[in-house]
Amino acid sequence: MARWIKPEVYPLMAAMTFVTSLCAFQLTRNMFLNPDVRINKAHRRTAVLENEVEGEQYAEHGLRKFLRTRPPEIMPSINHFFSEDK
Repeated sequence: MARWIKPEVYPLMAAMTFVTSLCAFQLTRNMFLNPDVRINKAHRRTAVLENEVEGEQYAEHGLRKFLRTRPPEIMPSINHFFSEDK
């Protein structure tokens, strides 16, 4: 197996593994937590779901609530350094 995988391929394999796991995480999150996805037959029979509260909880998750309190800067220290008047 060592002769088939060259060391130059390791970064590509790491990136592809990360992207694949991120995709799998998002798909399973949507499948189990999204209020619009209905897996069992009892929920599929209802044409219109009346679950605004559940949808609001899904859309307003903890990370989004945390990021609302943060300033919209990626590197605040560099931004402050270059924007200060001297």
